[in-house]
Amino acid sequence: MTIKQYPLLVFDWDGTLVDSIERIVTSLQFASQKIFDIEVSETQAKDVIGLGLVEAIQKLHPERNAGQDATELDLVADAYRQHYLYDNTVPAPLFPGVKRLLNELRDKGYTLAISTGKSRAGLEQSIDEHDVSDYFATTRCAGENKSKPHPEMLHEIMHQLHFSAAQALMIGDSEHDMKMANNANMRCVGITHGVHDAKTLAEYNPLVCLSDIAELSAYLNHNKL
Repeated sequence: MTIKQYPLLVFDWDGTLVDSIERIVTSLQFASQKIFDIEVSETQAKDVIGLGLVEAIQKLHPERNAGQDATELDLVADAYRQHYLYDNTVPAPLFPGVKRLLNELRDKGYTLAISTGKSRAGLEQSIDEHDVSDYFATTRCAGENKSKPHPEMLHEIMHQLHFSAAQALMIGDSEHDMKMANNANMRCVGITHGVHDAKTLAEYNPLVCLSDIAELSAYLNHNKL
C-alpha cells in the first residue's frame, strides 16, 4: 500500500459529513426564544456552530454571561438538547456521497476519526441513525473535551491512534475547525457547504477549500496525500 502523507483524517460532523445546519439553527432559535424571549437570526446561530453547546450559547448571548445568569444558560442548553434530539422534525441526512467517500477512504487504508462540537448523546444518535460507526477509529465530543478551537480533541485522537500532527489532516466546514487544526499544528481542508464560506476558511491556511465533501477522495488521490 502506498505510504500516505496524511494517513489520519479527522472529520468534523455537523456541516461537514451531515447536513444538519438547519436543524441546529432552528433548535438554537427555539431555545433562545423559549428561555430568553430573544430572537436569534440564522446568521447569528450559524456562526456559533462547531463550538461546544455551552460555549455556543455564551457567544450567542454575551449579555447573559454574568455569573447570576448561569442557571438561565443551563436552561437554554437543556431546551436546545430536548428540541434537537427529540422534538425537531427538520431532517439531518448525510451529505450526498458521504457513504461512498467513507468506503473509499477506508479501502485506501486511511484511519478516520471525528472531532465535533456535538454532545456525545447527539453524536451517537446521528452515527446510529446513519449506520456509520464502523468507519471511525475514535471520536471526540464537546463536553468530554475542551471546546474548539482548543486543540485538546485533536491531541487526544492523535495520542490514542499513535499519529503525529504531521501525519494528520483536519476536515471541517467552520473557522472553529480550521483554528483548532492551526492550534494543533495540523494541516486542514475546508468544506464550504456548511457554516462558513471559502473566504472565511481561507484565512486559516487550509490546503484547499472544497465545495463538496464528496470531492475529498479525488483531491487526496490527485495530490498523492
